[in-house]
Amino acid sequence: MAALSSQFGDLVEIKKQLTVIIALCRERGLMHSVKWASELAFALDPLPLNELPPPPPFTEEDAQDLDAYSLAKSFFDLKEYDRAAYFLRGCRSQKAYFLYMYSRYLSGEKKKDDETVDSLGPLEKGQVKNESLRELRVELSKKHKARELDGFGLYLYGVVLRKLDLLKEAIDVFVEATHCLPLHWGAWLELCNLVENKEMLKSMSFPDTWMKDFFLAHIYTEMQMIEEALQKYQSLINVGFSKSTYIISQIAVAYHNIRDIDKALSMFNELREQDPYRIENMDTFSNLLYVRTMKPELSYLAHNLCDIDKYRVETCCVIGNYYSLRSQHEKAALYFQRALKLNPRCLGAWTLMGHEYMEMKNTSAAIQAYRHAIEVNKRDYRAWYGLGQTYEILKMPFYCLYYYRRAHQLRPNDSRMLVALGECYEKLNQLVEATKCYWRAYSVGDVERMALVKLAKLHEQLNESDQAAQCYVIYIKEIFECGELMEQVELSTAFRYLGQYYFKNKQYDDASICAQRCCNYNDAREEGKSLLRQISQVRGQGETSSSDLSLPFIFGPLSAKNTPVRRMSPLNLSSVTP
Repeated sequence: MAALSSQFGDLVEIKKQLTVIIALCRERGLMHSVKWASELAFALDPLPLNELPPPPPFTEEDAQDLDAYSLAKSFFDLKEYDRAAYFLRGCRSQKAYFLYMYSRYLSGEKKKDDETVDSLGPLEKGQVKNESLRELRVELSKKHKARELDGFGLYLYGVVLRKLDLLKEAIDVFVEATHCLPLHWGAWLELCNLVENKEMLKSMSFPDTWMKDFFLAHIYTEMQMIEEALQKYQSLINVGFSKSTYIISQIAVAYHNIRDIDKALSMFNELREQDPYRIENMDTFSNLLYVRTMKPELSYLAHNLCDIDKYRVETCCVIGNYYSLRSQHEKAALYFQRALKLNPRCLGAWTLMGHEYMEMKNTSAAIQAYRHAIEVNKRDYRAWYGLGQTYEILKMPFYCLYYYRRAHQLRPNDSRMLVALGECYEKLNQLVEATKCYWRAYSVGDVERMALVKLAKLHEQLNESDQAAQCYVIYIKEIFECGELMEQVELSTAFRYLGQYYFKNKQYDDASICAQRCCNYNDAREEGKSLLRQISQVRGQGETSSSDLSLPFIFGPLSAKNTPVRRMSPLNLSSVTP
């Protein structure tokens, strides 16, 4: 924290730097970077007149290219990219050269997106012509070798390399761009999309600047290192960025990623209060409303965004979620397709469209959607998990095992991934691995409260009655503690098994309690009555009840996490925890 405070010691100087980079990015048409820097600058106190930084330096080359640059920039702002590039030919200033190359790049991307939209789906690799990208790479490579590229030129060179799937070279160029121009958020953001794991992140050398902390906080969120991300954002708030709507939105996304729905909703509501016309991240907000089945709130959000801008990607995704919540899956898929026409690289739209195709039982279309989500971002665990589900429906366990593993690598503490892996291992008759997965799912906090039941049934299958009984005991205790008795359909299964288990072990008092409980469930009532008759007959013959694993343990004060599971024999579950 001390090091962070020293970097952010002079907020006035940071405000000056932001003012300068806003002007530089605006001159080059990098409007997303302009918006990001402007949001941060707005969160800081205004500069007095005598502290305002001078405008960007104006060179002799800039003066010579001024007329051509001004004309081309007007065309660029109107998205007439070919026209802008035509009038910038032969310009020598860094600013005009960047705009010339950037116009050519955006022209090629626009044509490619138009072809993608016309095909009503993503094009396979190699189908779209990459000649323009290759030409740009050759020209920029020559400039790079001659060390004639500034920070913006390096950024564009990295983008071209990434588009050509030359990822290692792209990473090196983006790192170089951050050293050359540390204040340009676009270069940092591109690196976020290319860093695959913690080891790669640690191996990189970044400039010692306050921008690095924003980068690390962002990439920690992307890599599901949520605790570290929240610490970073809290530190940034403490040093002076408490009014930043960008930071509030990122914290909300971080809570969304760890499924802390209440906190995420609270942060999004705060964000809406401070920036009521904001559209960014509202698709994530709608995901939370969808999960909580908050129909009125989701309807209001959809109508509100329509009033602001109905042709934004986020608006289409919110409307898609609204129709999905109403089980109108065809309409939902239509709106996700509209979002992809607006931006074929929209990760959320691809993933959500895959979910809708799953609801419509169109597994081939779902697989295609999920695969393209992964192409956009390999760290999207939802797409990997969705692919696992589709192949599970298709009864291809080896395929779904591979995709569930990838999802688990991205979300190692998500119980849903672990339970899905356990089910796959069961189908492949790899029962020891399945046991590990179910126990691990319980240990990290079982969201759906199914891991212990599945573990108990697995022990039943392996004829390990003691272990199965203990799993059922822990399951029942936790259900009673959290008060979800009516929602758990497996309670009858647990009481039915424990009744027979206690009866075999001559623990008749506990067996009687379980049998009485069975009578409360339609599917176990007859077995409960039958067991009560057997207990009466045995007691009539004078047999007494022994005590070992006693059912009062379920209702006693013992904590659910401090359970006899670790004393199981012959299979001690603590020894097989991954």
